[in-house]
Amino acid sequence: MSVFAATITAQAADIDELGHVNNAVWVQWIERIATEHWRTAGDPAHVDTYVWVIARHEIDYLKPLREGGTVTARTWAEGPPKGARSVRLMEFVAPDGTIHVRSRTEWAMIDRATSRLTRVPPQVTAPFLR
Repeated sequence: MSVFAATITAQAADIDELGHVNNAVWVQWIERIATEHWRTAGDPAHVDTYVWVIARHEIDYLKPLREGGTVTARTWAEGPPKGARSVRLMEFVAPDGTIHVRSRTEWAMIDRATSRLTRVPPQVTAPFLR
């Protein structure tokens, strides 16, 4: 399994009226980190041919993150794709090991040329399953 990691520090614009990172911001981070992993590890020809869209999110908000707090987002594919769909897992971990958020996101692959769902060829996800 290929694990991708990126560090994020919560900024003032990320904070809601309760003083912690807004739930919608966590969703934006999930999408951003997954996309960075796709663009970094994916074959450039595949990245040019296909785009992933979110089909379903499951998110566990375990501990609030406040402004200035830093987490490392870690993401990986849960296993081989099924049809046009692939599942990606993610966790946001503080330097002390505390997990703030965990997610399981089902992504669907779209062919850019046709704008239609397409079955995921094994070679597309191979770099993410090593």
